[in-house]
Amino acid sequence: MTDVRLRSRVEVERGLFMAESYEVISRAMDAGMAPRSFLMSEKWLAKFAPLYERFPEVPVYVGAESLLETLTGFHLHRGALAAMQRPQLPEVTELLRGARTVAVLEDIVDHTNVGAMFRSAAALGVDAVLVTPHCADPLYRRSIRVSMGTVFQVPWTRLEAWPAAGVGLLHEAGFDVLALALSEGASALDVVDLGPDRKVALVLGAEGHGLKPATLRAADEHVVIPMAGGVDSLNVAAASAVVFWQRKAMSSHLGR
Repeated sequence: MTDVRLRSRVEVERGLFMAESYEVISRAMDAGMAPRSFLMSEKWLAKFAPLYERFPEVPVYVGAESLLETLTGFHLHRGALAAMQRPQLPEVTELLRGARTVAVLEDIVDHTNVGAMFRSAAALGVDAVLVTPHCADPLYRRSIRVSMGTVFQVPWTRLEAWPAAGVGLLHEAGFDVLALALSEGASALDVVDLGPDRKVALVLGAEGHGLKPATLRAADEHVVIPMAGGVDSLNVAAASAVVFWQRKAMSSHLGR
């Protein structure tokens, strides 16, 4: 389980994902996802009983902690793992129906950042998240853990093609596509119209080189977060929280 590339391929192929800890497994179940099996040491059986007893047909594998660490590659300090049935992702058009604020994660490869961005999306009123074909898996164990289970709460799906086809789908659904980028002529976030009458898709790019040139050309507007202290940018997860908050604040204020 410490081989990210192997897990990213095998888990999707086999239609599963791994959930770790009582809170995460519980939230996954509450969101309608079914477990395939549980793995834990004997000392955790009592604590996790309310979860695995909801699915008496699902096996619970129990072993010594040393054996579990050998099997998984790490110490199960959060108690247990559950192999969960991976949900069927909705179509993009279905996801956009009724949404007014959408986040697009373009090729975010760090699972921690993906999880943090989902947590911000859930906390700050983002209706849906789209991830591009090369973005890290939101259902990877670390993404789930960092998100505090909000990857089960925020509707999301993966785009089959980006940027041209994806931007086209957003335009067809009535969204203005706003690219967060340090580009010449970008508008400062605090002067951009993010009011409730505007449907917006906020596009955030990969760590390091940022958004693709093709994405910048396809976007309706470029937006930059004003900085001080000689700093030119924020970590993408921090930037997403700032942008999501600004959208929420302007929508709430102008909507009163």
